[in-house]
Amino acid sequence: MGTADAQRLRDCKGRALFCMILVTVWEAVSGQIRYFIPEEMKKGSFVANIAKDLELDVEQLSDSGVHIVSGGKTQYFALDFKSGHLYITERIDREQICGRVEKCVLNCEVIVEDKMKLFPVEVEITDINDNPPSFLSEEFDLKISETAAPGSRFSVRQAEDPDMGLNSIQSYQLSSNRHFLLDVETRSDGIKYAELVLEKSLDREEQAVHKLILTATDGGDPVRSGTAQIRVIVLDSNDNAPVFSQPVYRVSIWENVPEGSPVVTVKATDPDEGVNKEVKYSFQKITDKASQMFHLDPKTGEITVVGKLDFEEAALYEIEVQAHDVGGLFDKSKIIIVVIDVNDNAPKIALRSLISSIPEDSPTGTVIALLNVQDPDSGENGVVTCSTLGNLPFQLKKPFENYYSLVTDRALDREQEAAYNITVTATDNGTPPLSTATMIQLRILDRNDNCPVFDKTSYTGYVTENNPIGVSVFSLRASDPDWGENARVTYSIIEGDRSEVPLSSSISINSETGALYALRSFDYEQFREIRFQVQAQDGGSPPLSSNVSVTLFILDQNDNSPHILHPSFPTDGSTGMELAPRSSEPGYLVTKVVAVDADSGQNAWLSYQLLKATEPGLFSVGLHSGEIRTARSFVDKDALKQSLVVLVKDNGQPPLSATATVTVVVADSIPEILSDLSSLSAPADPQSSLTLYLVIAVASVSCLFFTFILVFLALRLRRWRNSQLFDSSSVTFSGVPVSQFVGIDGVRAFLHSYSHEGSLTTDCGKSQFNFPKSNYSNTLTSQQTYEIKNPILMTEELYINKGDRTCVQVS
Repeated sequence: MGTADAQRLRDCKGRALFCMILVTVWEAVSGQIRYFIPEEMKKGSFVANIAKDLELDVEQLSDSGVHIVSGGKTQYFALDFKSGHLYITERIDREQICGRVEKCVLNCEVIVEDKMKLFPVEVEITDINDNPPSFLSEEFDLKISETAAPGSRFSVRQAEDPDMGLNSIQSYQLSSNRHFLLDVETRSDGIKYAELVLEKSLDREEQAVHKLILTATDGGDPVRSGTAQIRVIVLDSNDNAPVFSQPVYRVSIWENVPEGSPVVTVKATDPDEGVNKEVKYSFQKITDKASQMFHLDPKTGEITVVGKLDFEEAALYEIEVQAHDVGGLFDKSKIIIVVIDVNDNAPKIALRSLISSIPEDSPTGTVIALLNVQDPDSGENGVVTCSTLGNLPFQLKKPFENYYSLVTDRALDREQEAAYNITVTATDNGTPPLSTATMIQLRILDRNDNCPVFDKTSYTGYVTENNPIGVSVFSLRASDPDWGENARVTYSIIEGDRSEVPLSSSISINSETGALYALRSFDYEQFREIRFQVQAQDGGSPPLSSNVSVTLFILDQNDNSPHILHPSFPTDGSTGMELAPRSSEPGYLVTKVVAVDADSGQNAWLSYQLLKATEPGLFSVGLHSGEIRTARSFVDKDALKQSLVVLVKDNGQPPLSATATVTVVVADSIPEILSDLSSLSAPADPQSSLTLYLVIAVASVSCLFFTFILVFLALRLRRWRNSQLFDSSSVTFSGVPVSQFVGIDGVRAFLHSYSHEGSLTTDCGKSQFNFPKSNYSNTLTSQQTYEIKNPILMTEELYINKGDRTCVQVS
C-alpha cells in the first residue's frame, strides 16, 4: 500500500468518525423525522431535542400525555419531560440488532394523547469500529503437494468482521517467508478475499511444515486486527484436485422444517487413485449464525438442519464449502440457502393511546383509540387487515402505515347502550390466515337529553269524601332513562283551574315518590272533582320537565239525611193542614211529600213509607213518588182530623231517613170545617136552654172569623209570593203558585187550589215539577165555587243554586 493510499484511508476514517459523532436531523416529505446516532453510546446519552423539532410545549409534555413507543421488544429511547430531550435507555449494538444490513434503522413513535397525534421517528444507527477482525480458528492446516507449481493458488480461511464499511476488513498481511505471497481481491459485494500464491517450489525433504501468520486489518479508527496461524504441510505428489459437480448450489427450505432435515448434498470428484482420491468436505467460509443452523458431513457432503430456522431472523444463508483430498488439493463451491417464510406469526396489536369513556353527545369521528399492528412475516403473510366485530357505531381508519385509529361513525345514545366491548381483530393474508383480537372497553357518559316520562298520558283517581286529613289518595310516577342526577325526578303540583278553594290547601305531593296526599277532608256536596297538573322535573343542568293532567273524582258517601221540602215546618207556630173532601174517591191525591237528598246516586234515591196514621188503611203513600192518596172512601165514623207520619228514607249504606207529619182535614168546605171543628170542641145539647144563645154566638164568631180569614189570606198570599218555596241556602224556587191557608185555633191548613207533582235532585239538569189538570179543591166559602173551564197550565223555571250548576225546569 502506497503513501497516497494510506493518506486516503486516514481521510476516510476521519470522515467516518465525524459522521458517527455528529447527530443530524432529516425531516422527510412524509413528515417523518430521522436522527443519526452512532452505536454503543452510553445510557442516558442525548439524541435530540425532540420537543423543539416537533414544536411541542415543554411545560405541558407530562400533562399532554406524550410518550414514546418503540416497535421492537426493547425500548431503546425515552423522553425527558423537563427538557424535551430524547435520550438512550439501553445499549445499542448495531451488529446485534441489524447484522449485515447496510442501513440499521430503529423506529419509534411519539404519541400526543390529548391531541391524538402521532409522529413517526426513525433513528439510524451508524457503525463504529467496535469489533476486530477474527478468524474461525486461530490455527488451521493447509496441505500442499511438493509438486505444486509456482503460481499455484491456495485458499485460506477468511476473517470475519461484523462492522460495516471502513470498519470492516480492509486488508490482509502475510508474515514474511520465502515461498508464499498473499493475493487480496475485492469481490463485487466489497468483501476482501485472500489467497496464498506459491512463489517458490516446495521441497518436503527440505522443510515439511511452514508456519505463516495471516493478519486481517480493518479500516476503523483505531485500527483493529486479527491473526491466524497457517501451518503449511508439504505432501507428496498429488496431481489432481477434487472438482465440485456445480460451482453454486442454490436451495430453498421452509423455515418450519424440523431439526435433522436434509438441506442439500454437495458432491466433488477426484480422478486420482488410492488415497489421493478420497475427498473430504468442510465449511470454508460460514458465519457464526449459519454454523449454528447447519451441519456438513465431511464424508458424504450432506448438509442438514441442526437449529431452528426463522425467516424473520435470517432469510438467506451463503456458505462456502471446500472439498480437498489427502494431498491438499481442493475445490470450492458456494451454497445459497433461501429460507421460505411460513405464516407462523400472528399479527400483534399494541394500544398506543386509549380513551376509556366519552360523552354520549360526542361528534362523529371522535378518536377513541390508536392501535399499532405488526406482523413479522413477509409477503402476503405479513399483510394485515383490521376489523371490528358486530354492528357497532365505530370504524377503523388508517392514518399511517401499520397504524389504525378507532373512531365513532354515528351518534351515540347512552340510554340505548351504556358501554361497549369493542373487539378489534387483526388478520393476515397467510394460508391459513392467523389473527389476533384485542378488546377495548368504552363507557358512554350521560348527558341530560331525555325528559321525564309519565307512564300514562293522563291520570284519573278516586277518593271518598270525608277522608282523613293527610291520607295518601293517589300515586303517579315518571321515569327518566338518563343516569345519575339527570335521572333523579322530583314532582310538583301546578295550580289547576278550580274556584272552590286554593289547590295548595287541598292537595300536596311528595316530591320524591309522587304520592298525592289530602290536606283537607273533601265534601262531595261542595265539589265533585279536582283537576290539576303535576310536573316531573329531572336533576340535570339545565333541568328538563314534563307535565301530566290529573283528575281526582270525589266519591259520594251517604252522609246527608233526606231534607223535607213539603210540607215545610211552619214558622208562625201553626200546624200545616191538608184538605181532603169527604166525597173523595179512592186514589184521590191529597198532597205530596217532597224531599231531596244532597247526596248523589243511590245515596239520593228516596223511598216513602207511611209510618203512622190516625186511621190505618185510610191513606196510602207512593213508594217513590211520595204522593198521599186515599185508599178508600170516607165514612161518617172517620175522624175529621187525620194525622199522618211519613218516613222518607234514602238508599245509602247505612240508610238515613227523615219524617214528615201531615195533618189532613176531611171536609167539603170551610164552613163545614168550622162546624165540624165546633162540634168537635163543643157538641150541642138539645136539652139545654142555652142552645139559641150558643147558635147566635157561633154565628157572630163565624162572621168575625170569616172576615179575619179573608184579611189573613190576602196578607199570606202577598207574603207567599215574595218568599222562597224552599228554605235552603243552596236551592231557590220562583214561580210557585201561592197556597191558600185558613187558621183555626192556631192551626194553619194548606188548601190546594190544584195538586202538583215534584221531584228534586241536586243535579240541576234532572229536577222538575208537574202540575196536573185535575183534582182542584174548594175555595174559601161553601157558597162560592170556582168552575174551571180551562185547566191552568203553568210552566215556570225552578232555579237551584248548587255550585256552578243552576236551573231546573218546572212544568
